[in-house]
Amino acid sequence: MSTQGKIAVGGVAVGLLLLIWLPLWAVMLIVFGVPAVAYLTLDPSQRRRLRRVSRRRELGR
Repeated sequence: MSTQGKIAVGGVAVGLLLLIWLPLWAVMLIVFGVPAVAYLTLDPSQRRRLRRVSRRRELGR
């Protein structure tokens, strides 16, 4: 299994555990809040690079 596959499986497992232990609003706050805060901590050049890389993936390159 690839590294990205392992990360995806781990993320799903953590998400399911959070759904069991926390209320839905707290889970949604974590699921959407953590990536948003991580993105906002990047400086502008890192954000541009991230957007450029993600556009290439969508085009199938």
